[in-house]
Amino acid sequence: MSALLRRLIDDLRCLPGVGPKSAQRMAYQLLERDRDGGRRLAATLAEAMTGIGHCRRCRDYSENELCAICLGGNRDQQLLCIVESPIDLAAIEQATGYRGNYFVMHGRLSAIDGRGPRELGLDLLANRLLEEGVQELIIATNATVEGEATAHYLAELARSADVRATRLAHGVPLGGELEFVDRGTLALAFGSRQSL
Repeated sequence: MSALLRRLIDDLRCLPGVGPKSAQRMAYQLLERDRDGGRRLAATLAEAMTGIGHCRRCRDYSENELCAICLGGNRDQQLLCIVESPIDLAAIEQATGYRGNYFVMHGRLSAIDGRGPRELGLDLLANRLLEEGVQELIIATNATVEGEATAHYLAELARSADVRATRLAHGVPLGGELEFVDRGTLALAFGSRQSL
């Protein structure tokens, strides 16, 4: 195998879920059947790596100083939803009618990974809570140990700014039958039950 082909395969492995065999199949597909597609992909990748940065207000990916959501004037300024990643933001936008603003942490608190409040931009978040008239901080972190620890930290941050903190509900999925729900999810749902 040529050195350049080996490098192409190795570099394709930087993508999540792409192992040696998948990277090899991708490389051969591009070389054998779609060289024009490979050239377009390479050009778009090069342009994206230099042209896409972070919105200075919400930290989502953007080609401009402010993203389209932050520029949009039809958002409820009193609502701020905090998410771990831009993928989470996209999921909320696609699945709900949420019309507030966002803040993207690009991770969660993790001592093991060296991610503290500063790495997550929580100093910027604290300023937004104090200066922008936010009334409710919607905490949409994942239901993992680190996500829960981050949610607790964020709730304390909101309280110190006199902002109401709420958490996305977790538990039994809509249409789910209790006998098929895993034990951890069922325990969380049972422990977080609400009055009707």
